[in-house]
Amino acid sequence: MTIATWQQALPHGITLSCRAAGERGRPVLMFLHGFPEAAFVWDDLMAHFAQPAHGGYRCVAPNLRGYEASSQPAEVSAYRPKHLVQDIVALAQAEGAPLACLVAHDWGGAVAWGFANQHPQLTQRLAIINSPHPGTFLRALQSSPAQQQASQYMNFLVRLDAEELLREDGYRRLWKFFTSWGDAPWLTEDLKARYRAVWDRSLTGGLNYYRASPLRPARPEDPGAAAVTLPREMLTVDIPTFVLWAMEDAALLPELVDGLEEYVPRLTLEKVPGASHWIVHERPAFVAERLAAFLAQPQ
Repeated sequence: MTIATWQQALPHGITLSCRAAGERGRPVLMFLHGFPEAAFVWDDLMAHFAQPAHGGYRCVAPNLRGYEASSQPAEVSAYRPKHLVQDIVALAQAEGAPLACLVAHDWGGAVAWGFANQHPQLTQRLAIINSPHPGTFLRALQSSPAQQQASQYMNFLVRLDAEELLREDGYRRLWKFFTSWGDAPWLTEDLKARYRAVWDRSLTGGLNYYRASPLRPARPEDPGAAAVTLPREMLTVDIPTFVLWAMEDAALLPELVDGLEEYVPRLTLEKVPGASHWIVHERPAFVAERLAAFLAQPQ
């Protein structure tokens, strides 16, 4: 299945570089990547679901604002959640929303939770892969020493010299993101080359997501999440939602799915032992199978 690429200009002045498989006019699955990734991580899943035997969907994966060839605003404030959600709303409308499903991982999931809360009419379903709901994440950052410790990397990524440090020794620190749980045999030399090309082009954009968000552990000079209050109306998601949670995630601990049903009443939660934050790379066929099962559920 051929992956098409193009630049999608949005009405509010942002351009997103996009990848897609499948015919326009078919029901749309939209895939949102995280850090330090890019849209290409979804290629296998898009090629799978674009096939007639697997739904014949139109599958679209944008490079989020700040990544790859998408617009890279210089101001950190341009990476606040309202702007990131606005991008995906405009892209969904360009694709003929409502979407059949919005599928997201890591930072893409942070955008997707906000999208589903604020614009539920624009997608029929939501599928989240190891991306914490803002309500449970805020709770953990405020009260869980284990999650506070696991999230300390965020305070490194907001440093003004983070780009310089991450580029040292051929991105040594970034490769460790992928191997923090164990070996990563899926991380081939070809895949490393694709990642390097993205990081060479757009590392600052991804870091600005962390800089623009207060959801990080408190420091003496920065209260971080300790100073945040989120109203209930910003946290509820009332559409059918599938959360696939790899249990060996070293950065996002299993406690982040505890109590999730309080915010997401139409929740399907599946915990996956023996898989890490990078489950999309580790077990793509399994992820496709579980996503297909969710898409087949009656609404």
